[in-house]
Amino acid sequence: MKRVVVIIEIIILISTASQGQRLFPGLGAQRAGITSFSFLKIGVNPRAAAMGESFIAIADDASSLYWNPAGSVRVKTNELLFAHTLWFADIQHSFGAYLHKLSESDVIGVSAIALTMADMEQTTVIHPTGNGLFVSYRDLAVGLTYSRAMTDQFSFGITGKYVHETLAELTMQTFLIDLGAYYYTGYANSRFAFVLTNFGGTSKPRGSAEVYGRGTVSSFQEFSPPTLFRLSLAIEPWQTDQHRLTTSLQLNHPNDNAENLAIGSEYAWREMLYLRMGYKINVEEQRLPSFGIGLQVPITLSVVAFDYSVSPYGVLGTAHRFSLAVRL
Repeated sequence: MKRVVVIIEIIILISTASQGQRLFPGLGAQRAGITSFSFLKIGVNPRAAAMGESFIAIADDASSLYWNPAGSVRVKTNELLFAHTLWFADIQHSFGAYLHKLSESDVIGVSAIALTMADMEQTTVIHPTGNGLFVSYRDLAVGLTYSRAMTDQFSFGITGKYVHETLAELTMQTFLIDLGAYYYTGYANSRFAFVLTNFGGTSKPRGSAEVYGRGTVSSFQEFSPPTLFRLSLAIEPWQTDQHRLTTSLQLNHPNDNAENLAIGSEYAWREMLYLRMGYKINVEEQRLPSFGIGLQVPITLSVVAFDYSVSPYGVLGTAHRFSLAVRL
C-alpha cells in the first residue's frame, strides 16, 4: 500500500509540473516587493543551487542549517562549510556553518550569512550622476540550530536567527525562526520534507533619511520577513555500489511571489565525483537550468569536498557559487 501511495504522489507532482503556468497563475507579481531582508532568499551553497534549490528533502551536509534544520541530524560527522556566491552587480554573498554531533540523534550547529558590496555614490534629483557622498549596504544573519531524530524515520529541527540590515544611516533588525521536518517512507529510500523559513514578526527601519521635498524622515513602514514554505519529495531511482542517482521535486510557496516548482538531480560516482542539474518552473528570472559539479576526497583523518555551480538569471546575469567543506 505504501508503494502505491508513493507512486501516486510522484505522478501527481510530475503532472502538476507539466501544467506549468496553468497550475501557478501569474498572481505572484502582486505580492512582489512587500518583504524585507531579501538577502535571506539567496541560496547559500552550490550543491543546492545546481539542483534548482530542490534540496530540503536531500539536505545532509552543513548547508542543512540553511535549507532544512531537520536534515542536520543526518550528517554522519562534524562538518565545517564555507560557501561564496558571486552575485549580480559585484555583490558578494558568503555563508559559513559548523555542525557538531552531540550524539547519533542530536546535533547542534551555528551558521552565518553576510552580503556585502562596495560603497555606492549617492544620487539625488539635483545630482542624478552623484553628489560625491557614498553610502554602504550590509546584511548579516547569524543562526543557532538544534536537530533531533525522534525515530529512525522521523526527525525535526529548529533554527533561531538574528538578522541585521544596514543601508546608509538606516538599520533594521529582527529575530526569525526556521522549522523543518524529515520523514522516511521506507520505500526506495524515499523521503518527504517540509520547511517553514524566516518566520517572525514585522520590522521597520530605524534612523533618519533626507528625502527631496520632504526634509528629514524618521518614520517608516513596517515590513514582513520573506517567509517561505517548502514541501519536497526525494528518491534514489538508481543506486549501486559505485553509482547513485538522486532526484527531487519541491513545491515552494513564498509570501512575496508566486508559487513555483523546483526539480533537481544529482549523480554520484563512488561518492567522489558529482554531477548536478536543476530547473525551476514559474520563476520569471530563472528560465534556464542550473548546473554544477562536486569532488570529495579523503585527506588524512578528514574528508574534503569542493563544489561549484552556475545559475543563469536571464538579463540579470549569471551567479557563480563555490564551496569548501571539511568533514571531521
